[in-house]
Amino acid sequence: MTRFSTVSGLLLAASALAATPAFAQQDTANSAPEAPAEAQNLQLAQADTRPVQLAQAATSSETVVVTARRRAEDAQAIPVAVSVVGADVVANTGAYNINRLTQLQPSLQFYSTNPRNSSVNIRGIGAPLGLTNDGIEQGVGIYVDQVYYNRIASATLDFVDIEQIEVLRGPQGTLYGKNTTAGAINVTTRAPSFEFETRGEISGGNYDFKQAKASISGPITDDIAFRVSLSNTTRRGTIWNVTSNSWVNSQDNLGLRGSVLWNATEDLKLTLAADYNLQNPNCCVQYYARVGTTQRALNRQYASLAAAQNYRVPSTNPFDRITDIDAPLSARNELGGASLVAEWNVGAGTITSVTAWRYWDWGPKNDRDFTGLPITPQSQNPTKQNQFTQEVRYAYEAENYDFVVGVFGFNQGIHTTGTESQGPAASRWTLNPGNVAPGAPGCGSSAANQRACNPAVLNGLTAANDIVLKNTSAAVFGKLNYKLTDALTISPGIRFNYDQKSGHYSSVVTGTASDGTRQLVLYTGPYANDPWIADQRGVRQPLYYAPTLAKSNVSYDLNVSYKIADDLMAYVTYAKSFKSGGINLNGIPVDANNQPIMAAATIKPEDVSAYETGVKSQFLDGLATLNVTGFWTVIKNYQANVNNGALGLVRGYLANAGKVQVRGFEAEFSVQPAEGLSAYASGTYNDHSYVDFSDAPCPPELSGGGTGLPISAPGTPGGNSPANCNISGQWLPGISNWSFSWGGEAATPANLVGKEGEIYFGYDASYRSKFSSNASRSIYMDVDAYALHNFRVGFRTREGVNLFFWLRNALDQNYFEQLVPTPSNTGLIAGQPGDPRTYGATLAFRF
Repeated sequence: MTRFSTVSGLLLAASALAATPAFAQQDTANSAPEAPAEAQNLQLAQADTRPVQLAQAATSSETVVVTARRRAEDAQAIPVAVSVVGADVVANTGAYNINRLTQLQPSLQFYSTNPRNSSVNIRGIGAPLGLTNDGIEQGVGIYVDQVYYNRIASATLDFVDIEQIEVLRGPQGTLYGKNTTAGAINVTTRAPSFEFETRGEISGGNYDFKQAKASISGPITDDIAFRVSLSNTTRRGTIWNVTSNSWVNSQDNLGLRGSVLWNATEDLKLTLAADYNLQNPNCCVQYYARVGTTQRALNRQYASLAAAQNYRVPSTNPFDRITDIDAPLSARNELGGASLVAEWNVGAGTITSVTAWRYWDWGPKNDRDFTGLPITPQSQNPTKQNQFTQEVRYAYEAENYDFVVGVFGFNQGIHTTGTESQGPAASRWTLNPGNVAPGAPGCGSSAANQRACNPAVLNGLTAANDIVLKNTSAAVFGKLNYKLTDALTISPGIRFNYDQKSGHYSSVVTGTASDGTRQLVLYTGPYANDPWIADQRGVRQPLYYAPTLAKSNVSYDLNVSYKIADDLMAYVTYAKSFKSGGINLNGIPVDANNQPIMAAATIKPEDVSAYETGVKSQFLDGLATLNVTGFWTVIKNYQANVNNGALGLVRGYLANAGKVQVRGFEAEFSVQPAEGLSAYASGTYNDHSYVDFSDAPCPPELSGGGTGLPISAPGTPGGNSPANCNISGQWLPGISNWSFSWGGEAATPANLVGKEGEIYFGYDASYRSKFSSNASRSIYMDVDAYALHNFRVGFRTREGVNLFFWLRNALDQNYFEQLVPTPSNTGLIAGQPGDPRTYGATLAFRF
């Protein structure tokens, strides 16, 4: 029996249970003590299940409740740039993970070449685009039911039994446990219910897409309730691998979640929750996208190297979706944990304690030469992580003021045991063949050049990496909202933060000496001058270093809001924040004596100054909303990713850029002009640049050449390359100047198979303008603008049955999610195409 069949069977069983008399006879006698009227109104607002409403589409009769400021509030009444997506919007638009969510949120960006190498950015900042480094942290915090998820791999998981998702833009350190300088994604799952309920959803579509979701909740006693939820998604890959005769970049996701709520007293509530998530797809591949010209010698450019080994890719059109990579693939991503949340009402205040443990087990297999040649058949970093967090907050509310104070502790341990090996094609691909004609299979007559034609020189060269991180963080934070008048509120906040990191990076390299024996690749010893060993050191250096970092800082913010009218509010905010410093754990450069340059082993904290002003409004008797926000963020010591592609492998490490900035505006509009008709539109303009980065890595077209003068023009074969490049004034990676999302829904009453309900038609679209996909903007690595259009049509009843058909990327738009450089400065650019047109149907129900 397949996992999907098991989930479907549980759905049917839950449906049967819901229909039994015992289930139906449950009533409010088992419910918790009655809540105050205000709290009941907020709960009712949260329970609204109409599928068309985004946060910006809320009407006066549909208050969207958020906990962005650690208490339940109307989203339109708080001076915070926040967008909310409800559970039904997630279901109806197919936004079942953060990657899909970006199509609804223009200011949210997500990039992933595999679960480990992922990044989430808000307004273009948060984490550097590229290879993940264990020694740094994200600038965007991900919270699920108040628990901080440190590993970015959690961003690739499917949402399980979601109530709503809040996307908060701008620094959040004075309200949230972990310091988040770019924003936060605050996920709330459905809480246990004291009335029995069952929810289910089954979907099927092309590419063998299957998805099943189930949730059951109810009382155990008068004071204890439970909820159990699961989600399973499978889909075959969209890219055909002619080498393995299989579809790759598939989906295979399982999520399980359980929670128990105990109303211990009228004032004390305890929630114990646990979750388990497993992804195990045939994934992840990036492959031939295009070829540019670097400054390497012409016979060492991609076309010549491929011809010399009689190699041709199966297609030079990446949207044929064909690859020939020859290494096994795996992206086994296992995450889970448990938490205990205690909420204790003490007079006019509430004490909240959040205790959590989480783990991560990452098991990858990659092809890091991005071709069908056996150049780098192994390049993987299996990782295990354990994380413990403890947060305690006290929230107090009086007539003219309210405040939140809290403490937060975080402890994390990561252990990575990586393996990287070279194959028989590596020598000819990586070493210098001498003065031979471009594309010729031979090598020059010198002994050094002849080694490029000897597969044994680099074949089997293996680096065994041992990487350890110990990370401890502690903070005290607080936020005050003081009403100077009924209309004017001032809100200062402060945070004291301490971070301590230590770890080590050890790379033990083993190769074959010229006498045929296996030897350690070292700079000293009897084989130090062996020519084969010397060549191997040029490709993969042995390295060990043990960096440490201890930093403390003070963050603060000030918000002033003014209620101009009942439905009109304006606000301004200034925030001074710091993203934690880091230690480089992906390897660092060495000096002339082959010793690690320890100045590159640590990264300074980012110094963030964020300015924001906004207006929130409702009109047409609450049937329309318009929110506009202006922002300007300046970051000193920006943590930029540096990709050193000169070696046989792409090596990523971090360095501090002098200064960057992002500035622009956001607008969110929604309207419900008539019963059954709604529309929304939102957009972001982002002017972004490196203000000061004078010693940045050079793009491919200025790399790979000699070190002499004068510096050659970009893309000059055999030219001279600068040691580094001044990219001040250039774009930051991963940010579009313009991003939009828009759509709407129309519904009309109907009777179908004897059921009263409504037929509806929905449309959602998104657009992104061109963006750079490289740390230093390259003429070969801009991702072109694209727009995606999605449609759905269906029938739903008031009883909770919803059957609809959906079409995503309806115009079958060809686009790249990301472009990446490949090793050795050959000019080959690999890409990751976005999903093609997909279609299917979904049946959802609840009892």
